[in-house]
Amino acid sequence: MQTVRGKSRRCVLLVVVSLILIIAVGSLLAVLALQFDPPQDGRSWDTSTPVPVADNLDWQAVGGDAGQTKYSPLAQITAANVGRLQVAWTYRTGEMERRGEAINWSKFEATPIIADNKLVLCTPFNRVAALDPATGEEFWVFDAEIDTSLKPINNLGCRGLARWVDTAASPDTPCAERLYMATNDRRLFALDAHTGARCEDFGENGEVIVIPLAETHDPLEVHINAAPAVVGDVVVVGSSIADNERSAAASGRVHAFDTRTGKLSWKFDPVPRSNGKTGAGNVWSSISADPDRDLVFLPTSSPSPDFFGGEREGDESLANSIVAVRASTGAVVWSFQTVHHDLWDYDIPAAPALFTLRRDGGEIPAMAFATKSAFLFVLDRETGKPLYPVIERSVPQTDVPGERTSPTQPFSTLPTLARQSFSAEEAFGIIGIDKMKCRSMLENIRNEGIFTPPSLGGSALVPSRAGGAEWGGVAIDPTSNRLIVNTNSFPIEIIKLIPREEYDRSPDWPAFSAPQTGARYAYESKQAFSQLGMPCTPPPWGLISAIDLDTGKLAWRKPLGTTSSQAPFGIALNWGTPNFGGPLMTAGGLVFIAATTDDRLRALRVDDGEEIWAVDLPASAQASPMTYAVGGRQYVVLAAGGHGMMGTKKGDYVIAYALPGPVKAN
Repeated sequence: MQTVRGKSRRCVLLVVVSLILIIAVGSLLAVLALQFDPPQDGRSWDTSTPVPVADNLDWQAVGGDAGQTKYSPLAQITAANVGRLQVAWTYRTGEMERRGEAINWSKFEATPIIADNKLVLCTPFNRVAALDPATGEEFWVFDAEIDTSLKPINNLGCRGLARWVDTAASPDTPCAERLYMATNDRRLFALDAHTGARCEDFGENGEVIVIPLAETHDPLEVHINAAPAVVGDVVVVGSSIADNERSAAASGRVHAFDTRTGKLSWKFDPVPRSNGKTGAGNVWSSISADPDRDLVFLPTSSPSPDFFGGEREGDESLANSIVAVRASTGAVVWSFQTVHHDLWDYDIPAAPALFTLRRDGGEIPAMAFATKSAFLFVLDRETGKPLYPVIERSVPQTDVPGERTSPTQPFSTLPTLARQSFSAEEAFGIIGIDKMKCRSMLENIRNEGIFTPPSLGGSALVPSRAGGAEWGGVAIDPTSNRLIVNTNSFPIEIIKLIPREEYDRSPDWPAFSAPQTGARYAYESKQAFSQLGMPCTPPPWGLISAIDLDTGKLAWRKPLGTTSSQAPFGIALNWGTPNFGGPLMTAGGLVFIAATTDDRLRALRVDDGEEIWAVDLPASAQASPMTYAVGGRQYVVLAAGGHGMMGTKKGDYVIAYALPGPVKAN
């Protein structure tokens, strides 16, 4: 389950506190303004009329393709002209006005896809809109009519849809091209891509129930945010589970349905429950596929409950793993586990991206993926064997009665993607008392680096369960094999186990606690902040990195996000911010990314990570951008609507950017 807690907003608000102190000093304000808001570098942009580009409407999955590479061969927009991008069109979904208070517990994370030559997206409330990709004009709308009266545990969301073409049907047959959307209330819809009408031959009137309410604890325990994956004639669906409410959480089964009829083709359970004392292990994020090899790759999560595993009996070997499953049958082909007996909520948050590794004059079908624990792994996608060494290292052991810990954990030898340890001596603060408070907090807990087990006195979780890497995943340029990934490096999370009797005696535990009903311990979570509300960890708090996959070397790393939207006078301290949503890479030598809490869309140069363009958005964008070309022009499109758990600015915008000038198709 994705868990991003509301206190993350404090990271971006901490700047206000620090700047109040700066303003009190007076003269330091001007100094910092010069230091952190550098002058323009005098770059002159290419002002020539863009050369028309052939239509390219191939962004037909949320990651661009079945392999989730998030890469486009389009190159009309380049480092030389990106500074001239302007809004081409804006579409409002109407959800801000339509949903009322429910908008506050939603997250607009959708990446549009192209289907039937239309731009298609879903809102957090499972309302689907099909737009003209050149103008943003609305063609049709479908509403799944979910119940928004109940506040979900993990926020309402829909990250995208999947597309399928029935090659056995005439193109003008209704539902010859279909869209599949999984919903917050655990249904799967099949829609005609041309009209938005339900495909009546799919299930009951165009829908199937993926997970019946009877299999869940209550209507809020399980929902589905991620886009399904289509391989051949099956559509594969995971689920998102509130995995800390009870030990015996709902099953994390993955379901595959026939694309035409909606009949169940197969199901796969990552954590079979032999004793009814555990669940989850689910696939809450995206799924990648290799249609030529009849494979789907499932990124599984931790078993329930997250922070105490003493009641878990049975096999956990497919949890916290990439599991390669035969798409046609559901049979497991291979698996690779990234965390043994997970006690840290270190799910694999995104699907692996598929690419070809060049080595010793040969080519190896490969995959790369990043984890919440800030590791990057590269595997052979046919066998699951690591293509860069993975070493089992000894890790700290539990002192909690009834718990067990794995003696070792797998460590990738590729560059780590974010901070994995933090000592009390490194405590951050703008004044001495700030540092002293943080040091005192960290000196009194278990803090032995990554994989420090939860304890009764409190243990440091570094990275926090918000990552490291998150659901936006990685992007890969297949021509250069350069990988881009954004990560969080903020803050330390402190997990404290609470004996069952003690927890049950009191009704007044803070919001950041969970009962883990059925386990011997509940837990309390807090993030390490100073008296002034600043993280105890020093900046940067958000990062973006480039890795050369052919050599395994770090190419560059930069802070991601500034304080410009939160600080007085728009001062932009380059400290990085929490970030959720992923990157887009293009053949124009650019990385486009929003994701940050400073409400901006950025373009970075792939070669060195330099930010060469940024634009303020009308709302925060915790979504991944996509791109396509139509009418001779390349467009970059992004959903901007904010995130309930992060507390970022809400909206219901879909915005397309393009270069100005008269451009006609070739």
